[in-house]
Amino acid sequence: MKKKKILGASIGNCVHVGGLYHFMKIAEAEGFDIVFLGPAVSIDRLVDEIILNNPDIVAISYRLTSENAISLFDQLKTQIDICKLEKVKFIFGGTTPVAEVAKEYNFFAKVFTSEDSESEIKKYLRGSGTRKIETQFPQSLIERINSKYPYPLLRHHFGRPTVDETIQGVQIISEAEVLDVISLGTDQNAQEHFFHPENMIQSLDGAGGVPIRSKNDLVNIYKASRCGNYPLMRCYSGTNDLLKWAEMSVETINNAWAAIPLTWYSVMDGRSKRSLKDTISENQSVMRWYAEKGIPVEVNESHQWSLRDAHDSLAVAMAYLAALNAKKQGVHNYVAQYMFNTPPGTSPRMDLAKMLAKKELIQSLHDDNFSSFTEVRAGIAHFSSDPFVAKGQLSASAVISLALNPHILHVVGFSEGNHAIKPEELIESCKIIHGVLQNSLHGLPDFSVDSVVQKRKYELIKEAAALIDAIKNSADNSVENPLTDPQTIANAIKSGLLDTPHFKGNPHLCGNISTQLTNGAWYAVDSETGNVITEKYRNELINSKEI
Repeated sequence: MKKKKILGASIGNCVHVGGLYHFMKIAEAEGFDIVFLGPAVSIDRLVDEIILNNPDIVAISYRLTSENAISLFDQLKTQIDICKLEKVKFIFGGTTPVAEVAKEYNFFAKVFTSEDSESEIKKYLRGSGTRKIETQFPQSLIERINSKYPYPLLRHHFGRPTVDETIQGVQIISEAEVLDVISLGTDQNAQEHFFHPENMIQSLDGAGGVPIRSKNDLVNIYKASRCGNYPLMRCYSGTNDLLKWAEMSVETINNAWAAIPLTWYSVMDGRSKRSLKDTISENQSVMRWYAEKGIPVEVNESHQWSLRDAHDSLAVAMAYLAALNAKKQGVHNYVAQYMFNTPPGTSPRMDLAKMLAKKELIQSLHDDNFSSFTEVRAGIAHFSSDPFVAKGQLSASAVISLALNPHILHVVGFSEGNHAIKPEELIESCKIIHGVLQNSLHGLPDFSVDSVVQKRKYELIKEAAALIDAIKNSADNSVENPLTDPQTIANAIKSGLLDTPHFKGNPHLCGNISTQLTNGAWYAVDSETGNVITEKYRNELINSKEI
């Protein structure tokens, strides 16, 4: 098959060819024959070269003033008419002001600016053209990951205090084409009482997200996302009636993947009144339901402990326990979320070590029927209320998290340390991350090989293994699989094997543990001396009833 040909030139008096040259190299890698004319090409010469080379596409660039561009575009339009070049496909690349002028000329089939990513350029070269349809954008998580990796999918939470405002915002975000997954944030009334509206407290409507009150609300929000780059959509699991929530979210918004805790949304955090054992059993059943549908599952468990100042080895153990329970329920495609910057004060080295320890234990579960996808995110609690400081924190956290080679980057908007994010702030936050990725995705030094990081990683794996063994050994002899047995896990929480200082005062939990930030890491410590204690020693104390 004959290769298609692209002719490229920087026109007029413009000598800037860097962007054009980069475009031509991408085209060459995509299988095009290229003819590169270089800088400062007159319109007359450009037309002569078009007639001589007979290209399929003519790519022109101009990066000077928009006023001067008008004269050049007018000359080109005249020559297209005179020389009958209407069948030649012209595309343009330049600065945003000049691009806006170029869009006024209908002979340009496509207009690019520096804001367009390499993936957008490749989509065009592969035949996407300018008319965007849903089928151009994969509508399942795995297909979308495969279409972009190693560039991660961007995900962001969104939910405004009213349904109408949320619908409008979803459309604005979708048309901006800056993220791949909109995670719909619903208010607590919906999550807890959607199927029992009589229990809702009306004064709390809109608290924490959009007040979904009917299936039709979800349908209309999803319809608003069917434009732009047709992002995937997903939502919270609900904190009561989780199976009904699952069925409804798949039916209405094509829920891209489930996010279900193992032990939370219970008497542990007050988001529902479910007992520990009942919570674990119900959450497992919903994991199984999604698995049977072939829908990926995330168990958002580990970071819930860290958000409550749990020590790092417990967080690592819970990451493993969550993945193991998903696997046991038949999940094939597991989304492993790694929340950085949590608890507050965690240093980048210690943070990365903790995440690498989690990842190694989760990947130890991989086999022909179970694999995981890496999702990274910043911790919301560490964001400053000052937007300029928060933008720096967002960027810095993203750079460190790239050491995990993520499939999904969950963007936390810079404004979320101050208020619920608005569409414009969400779009800006995603653009900041795109900037980080453009500079850092390829060729970034490998932070994971740092000797301090590696030492801490192995220490955490060892300590997490000791805690996991302690949970196993705490089970009744009749229990076949202690680590997936609801009663055994519930007992481990009640006894204090799984504990955080935030549990103090909760009659359903323990709350006797003391944790402390030392040298950027979180440890379990002796409450009297402040000395770090190991999991083995902590287990011995629990068994002796001394704490």
